[in-house]
Amino acid sequence: MKLNSDLTLRANLNINNLKWENSPSAGVQRLRLEADDEKPPVERVTTIVSFAPQSSFSGHVHGGGEEFLVLNGTFSDQHADYPEGYYVRNPKGTGHAPHSDEGCRILVKLWQMHPDDQNQLAINTRNENLWKKNRASGEILPLFNADYESVCMMRWPAGLKLSNLSFDAGVEYFVLHGRFYDDEGNYTKGSWLRLPAGSRQNITVTEDCLLLRKTGHLLEPVSYE
Repeated sequence: MKLNSDLTLRANLNINNLKWENSPSAGVQRLRLEADDEKPPVERVTTIVSFAPQSSFSGHVHGGGEEFLVLNGTFSDQHADYPEGYYVRNPKGTGHAPHSDEGCRILVKLWQMHPDDQNQLAINTRNENLWKKNRASGEILPLFNADYESVCMMRWPAGLKLSNLSFDAGVEYFVLHGRFYDDEGNYTKGSWLRLPAGSRQNITVTEDCLLLRKTGHLLEPVSYE
C-alpha cells in the first residue's frame, strides 16, 4: 500500500475525516496518514492507533525503530505505562508487547528512525519544567535533536504570526489542539501536515495551539533498502 509516500510532495490530512481500519488484533484500529509497505519487510508508516479498553497487540521487534506520542488514555507494554502526553522512541532492534487497560490513542511512526540511532527515550511532555519560553514563537519542548532530524512540542498563542519560515529539509506537524493557517490551508485538532524539503511557510495562529513538530528529516529520508 502506498499513501502519501512521495516525500517530495506536500501532504495534509485530518484524522477526523478518515475511516478507522481494523488491525489483526481485536480491539485495535488504525488511521493511516502515510504508508509505503511495498518493499517488505520495510513498512514505513505514520498512523494513529486506537486501543480499546483491555486490548492488546502481539509482541514484535522494531526492525526500523518506533516513535510514538500518546494522544489520550494510557499505553502500556512490559516495560512501563505511558499516560497521555508521553513521547517515546524505541530504536531499531527493540521490541515490546503493547496493551492498554483503559484504552488509548497514539500517533506512531515506524521504520523512520536512523539505523544508527540507539537513543531510547520516554519523555513526559506534560512536565512543565521541560518547557522553554521562545520569544519568537511561544513555548517549546525539545524532544530529540540530531543531524538528520529534530523533534519538539510547541505551544503557539492565538495571534502569533510567523513569516518567511524556511525548511530546507522539510517539516511535519501534528496538531493536538488549536488552529492555525498558512498560504495553503487551515489546520485544526487532528490535522497532519507534511511539507517537503525546500518549503517556505507563513503561519497565522487563530486559536492557542499545541503541536508536535519534526524538521530536517525529508531532504535525505532514512532508508533501509
